[in-house]
Amino acid sequence: MAHHKSAKKRIRQTEKKRIRNRHVRTTLRSALKKFEQALGEQNIDELKVLASKTISIVDKAASKGVIHKNKAARHVSQVSRKVGSLLADSRNP
Repeated sequence: MAHHKSAKKRIRQTEKKRIRNRHVRTTLRSALKKFEQALGEQNIDELKVLASKTISIVDKAASKGVIHKNKAARHVSQVSRKVGSLLADSRNP
């Protein structure tokens, strides 16, 4: 157990950050899973909406420092690529 006042404060701060980070991370994972499900169903209208929401959530997680900026860029790239390929397939039957 911590004895110094600053160490006790640090414990309180890290606990708050841990809870906040866990919420952001689970929200991110859920958004990615919802996007993948919509991709499997190939519902183009729903997919466009989910893609923009997913990209927003990924960017927020990166800006808060929960995930690395390169990981965020990779997720955004994959989401954009999947939406683009599905739209291209739907235009050229």
